Amino acid sequence: MKYPEAIEYLYSRLPMFTRDGASAFKKDLTNTYRLCEALDNPQHRFKSIHIAGTNGKGSTSHMLAAILQVAGYKTGLYTSPHLLDFRERIRVNGQMIPKRAVSRFVEMNQALIEAVQPSFFEATVAMAFDCFAREAVDVAVVETGLGGRLDSTNVITPLLSIITNIGYDHTNMLGNTLQEIALEKGGIIKRGVPVVVGEWQPPIAGVFERIAKEQGSRLSFASQRWHVNVVGRDAEHLYLEARRRNATRGDAYTLDLKGQYQGKNLPGVLAAVDELRNAGFEISDAHIRQALTQVQQLTGLMGRWQTLATDPLIICDTGHNANGWREVLANISATPHNRLAMVIGVMRDKDLDKMLPLLPNDAHYYFCQVDMPRALPAAELCAAAEARGLKGQHFGSVAEAVRAAKQQSAVDDLIFVGGSTFVVADALQHHTVISPRRFRSAQ
Repeated sequence: MKYPEAIEYLYSRLPMFTRDGASAFKKDLTNTYRLCEALDNPQHRFKSIHIAGTNGKGSTSHMLAAILQVAGYKTGLYTSPHLLDFRERIRVNGQMIPKRAVSRFVEMNQALIEAVQPSFFEATVAMAFDCFAREAVDVAVVETGLGGRLDSTNVITPLLSIITNIGYDHTNMLGNTLQEIALEKGGIIKRGVPVVVGEWQPPIAGVFERIAKEQGSRLSFASQRWHVNVVGRDAEHLYLEARRRNATRGDAYTLDLKGQYQGKNLPGVLAAVDELRNAGFEISDAHIRQALTQVQQLTGLMGRWQTLATDPLIICDTGHNANGWREVLANISATPHNRLAMVIGVMRDKDLDKMLPLLPNDAHYYFCQVDMPRALPAAELCAAAEARGLKGQHFGSVAEAVRAAKQQSAVDDLIFVGGSTFVVADALQHHTVISPRRFRSAQ
C-alpha cells in the first residue's frame, strides 16, 4: 500500500470528528482497547505524560516535548488535529512519522480496522502508540483530542497528568457547565499519578481536588506555584519572567511562541518540569531556557500567533472558543497597527452568541468557510455578525478572503486570520511550504 492510498483509506473509510462532527465522537474506550490489545498493548511499553484542557494544551505539549528533547530524551509527541500534513500528529524528536510507517501500519492492520470499525481518531491513536513503542521512545507527550475521561488517549497510565484550564467548548459533548467540563477533563487523573492543573479557577478547583483525593493523586495548581509576567515582545520572541511563589527574584525566559497567552501556559510547563524532576528526569534550567527559544524548530508547532506575511502584517492563530478569542484580542491590541482586518471562519457547532460579542466593532471582516461539511457557511456567519453590528463581506474560501483583505489593506494595517483550526490550516497552505523531517527507525 502506498502512502496516498493509506491516507485516503483513513480519511474516507473512518468517521472523522473534524469532518462529521459529534457523530464521529465515540463516548467509549472499547475500540481503543481492542486495537491496542491486538497490537500487543503498545501503550504500556513507553513512559508518557498526558495533557488535557480547553485551551493551551497544544502549546504546553510542544513546549514540554522541546524541553525533554533538549535534555537528551528520545521524545514522542502525539497531538491533533494536524494543519498541513497528517504526519504532524505523530512525531519522534520533532520529526514526523515516515510515510512508509503510516502505509505499513494501515496495510498490516486493515483487517483489524475493518473488524473493530474505529473512528479516525481511535485508529490514529493506536498508530501513534504503536510507533512510539517501535521507536523505543524514552517518554511520549500525549495530548487528548476532546475531553479526557472518554478520550481515546485515556488508555495510558502516565507518569504525570496535566490539565491546562477549563472553559466553554464542545458543550454539546462535554457538558453545559464548567463543572461538567472539568469532570470530563479530570477523567485523565489516574490512581497515584501526580496531576498539575495550570490555572486555579475558583468555580471548578474543587472538582479537581475531589477527583485527586479519590484517586490518591498529588495535586498542584501551577498558577499558585509560579507567577509569570510578560516583560515584552518583538517580531521574533516573547519575553517572560517567571518567579516561584514567595521567591524574591525570578528567572527570565525567551519564547519563540509570541502569543502573550503563553504567559498562562508557562506556569504549567514549569510545574510539570518540577514533577518530572521528582520522577528522576534530569532537566536543567539551561535545558528549559534553550528549548523555549526554539519550540517551533524542535517540534514543528504552527498556528500559534504565527506571522504569515508582512507589509501588511498577516498573523494567524488557532484560538477558537470564547477564552481563546479573549487571548487573541489581547494580542491584537498589543500589536501596533493602523486598521484591523479580520479573516474569520467557524464550524457549525461554535456558539456565536458567546463569540461574536467579543469581536471589535472597528474592524472590517472577511467572513469565509473551509471546504468541509462542518463549516458554517460564510454567508450565515456574515449575517449573524451584521446583526450584532459587525461590518464585512463573505467569501467562498479562505484564500479568497485573505486575498481581498490584502488588496484592501495598507502596509501598516494588521490582517488577522482565525476562528477555526481549519481556517488557519488553509491560510498556512497558501503562505508556507512544509518541509517534512524524517527520522531513522530504531528497528
